[in-house]
Amino acid sequence: MNNKIWLSSPHMGGSEKKFVDEAFDTNWVAPLGPNVDGFENDLCKFTGSGYAAALSSGTSAIHLALIMLGVQPGDEIICQSMTFAASANPIAYVGATPIFVDSEKDTWNICPDLLRECIKDRIKKGKKPKAIIPVHLYGMPAKMDEIVAISLEYEIPIIEDAAEALGSNINGKMMGTFGFFGVLSFNGNKIITTSGGGALISDSNEHICEARFLATQARDNANHYEHSVIGYNYRMSNICAGIGRGQMEVLQTRVDQRRANYDFYRESLAEIGEISFLQEPNGYYSNRWLTTIRVSTGEDTNIDKEDIYHALHAENIECRPLWKPMHLQPVFKNAPFYGSGFCDELFKTGLCLPSGSNLSSEDLEKVVHFIKAPFLKH
Repeated sequence: MNNKIWLSSPHMGGSEKKFVDEAFDTNWVAPLGPNVDGFENDLCKFTGSGYAAALSSGTSAIHLALIMLGVQPGDEIICQSMTFAASANPIAYVGATPIFVDSEKDTWNICPDLLRECIKDRIKKGKKPKAIIPVHLYGMPAKMDEIVAISLEYEIPIIEDAAEALGSNINGKMMGTFGFFGVLSFNGNKIITTSGGGALISDSNEHICEARFLATQARDNANHYEHSVIGYNYRMSNICAGIGRGQMEVLQTRVDQRRANYDFYRESLAEIGEISFLQEPNGYYSNRWLTTIRVSTGEDTNIDKEDIYHALHAENIECRPLWKPMHLQPVFKNAPFYGSGFCDELFKTGLCLPSGSNLSSEDLEKVVHFIKAPFLKH
């Protein structure tokens, strides 16, 4: 069996062990500690956000944001349909209803025109949405200037899901800092990892302090264990934060490496007209967390994305389809959806290619070779 080429595997930088060893040496292995404080400071410095709370996952960050915005059972939350389930599941955690919105073609993210249409229609139906959750899919920034303008016009706060977009920006402003809350993820396959983890960022010190309180079982300031509200076990451990501090030292290098992967694929596959890539709009900078392609079936070849998928997997090369839209998921089949189904087409034609920052040139050349193989047969 060939050595597996992974879609996006963890990539250590060297300093992670130093921070973890310090945690062991000082017995700071339990939640909280100097690595947590240091990691939060690193995140603020890199993103330009005022405050950060290091948490157990990006999912927990969305959950806490919804709670702090006062979302109640029966409320409605607008969510991008083209995303991973973690963007939408916390809406169900709080008993609210997700209202899914289709993507636009420039970034594959939530369409501002349909967002406005959705808001107007929900208000007309008697329920003004309580929040908007746009997502920066595969690292490509959503059209945040337009989305923020709509948010301000209708006074609906934004929970910005930047789980896939750490290091991406629009005209230098980092993703995660456009909304009232920003959400980051450090899962094992993300651009940097803490093995598992996430963060909530905001310019509101009050809300980040509240997030930390809620994430630590909401223990009141008393000598005994006193709890006035429901809390959660959502804080990041000092060990995981130590990994994160080491990863932050190489974050921009990891972005550069993944962008180089994208450039290699785009140049190497340029001759295949059936394959297209998502370009950056003017002023947009994507971390290219995953390189994605769309495959249009040609009249002569009749090859589709499934052919490429199976050709790669037959060689022990991991790839995967684009996210299946949330409005097509059985668990959300009754949720309202606004759109023409562009994200359905993305799911049918799109594929994620191996994109890890630790891929060798031989790995990349092998991937390209077996992508081309089905076309060469024709």
